[in-house]
Amino acid sequence: MRWEGQRLATTAGADGPAGALPGLGRIADLVRTVQTPEFAGITFHEVLARSALNEVPSTSAAPFRWTVNPYRGCSHACVYCFARGTHTYLDLDSGADFDSQIVVKTNVAEVLQRELRRPSWRREPVALGTNTDPYQRAEGRYRLMPGIIAALAGSGTPVSVLTKGTLARRDLPLLADAATQVPVNLGVSIALVDEHLHTVLEPGAPSIRARLDLVRAIADAGLPCQVLVAPVLPMITDSDDDLDAVLADVAAAGATSATVLALHLRPGSREWFLQHLGEHRPDLVDAYAELYRGGSYVLRSYAEDLARRAGRAIRRHGLDRPAWLRAVPRAARAAAAVPTPAVEEAPTLF
Repeated sequence: MRWEGQRLATTAGADGPAGALPGLGRIADLVRTVQTPEFAGITFHEVLARSALNEVPSTSAAPFRWTVNPYRGCSHACVYCFARGTHTYLDLDSGADFDSQIVVKTNVAEVLQRELRRPSWRREPVALGTNTDPYQRAEGRYRLMPGIIAALAGSGTPVSVLTKGTLARRDLPLLADAATQVPVNLGVSIALVDEHLHTVLEPGAPSIRARLDLVRAIADAGLPCQVLVAPVLPMITDSDDDLDAVLADVAAAGATSATVLALHLRPGSREWFLQHLGEHRPDLVDAYAELYRGGSYVLRSYAEDLARRAGRAIRRHGLDRPAWLRAVPRAARAAAAVPTPAVEEAPTLF
């Protein structure tokens, strides 16, 4: 059972609390399993984290080196979520367990503060929301993000947050204050505009309208807001009309930039998504097998075509604004009437 990195070493009791996950029940003084009526169908497993900062391997293509993940598993239950495979590290499945068995690092803010005080910490940017969503429903109960934001800003560490959780609105004053101390970048994930598809593909996530309202709130708070239009699902949400519709909506909501990325299917995520595809769109199973025959990522030819089409739509909707403009409140941007640059900028969320 691979839980050692999530908790402090301790002397264990013989049995531990009823309902605790395998391998955790013996640590009765450090683990609590919680089920409450307001979170029907979800089980929280509270652990004491031994570390908070996660270093991204140098071989990774990710544009950030450090992350913090206060939760493991995610109640958004997005069928396509690339992080599903991480639940198998805990000997849980990447399907229903990922959606309903949520690991909560209850002391993550305190541990983070301690790590940020180390003389060796170089105040490199830290990204949240790169694995599971820090503003998923559990955050309403545990309120871990305010402490994390305060710790990062107070230490002079730049922070970025990617979320589709509208609980982020609660912390906009904290984030705006943090932005006076360190660079703060916020991103909202909006992959589609069709509410039926949202219900099928993202059954536990806030509605699309609610996420667009979050973009508006971020813009009105004077914070830059990048929208991540991802994952784009081949032959489901990838037409020019699909891309135009979602980018038009996020531009109208006040987003400062957008990035469009195709679905990728890592082990764990791949099996769960393809099972769903077979149930809901069996006509596409063979086509997906061909598109992803090389592994987790879509064929290069598809990715390049999507990038070309998305780039045109991004420019058309003014979602490639210069970096200096991203920190200007929405009303001021409109008054400035700054022309759209001719060349799309690289994503700057992280």
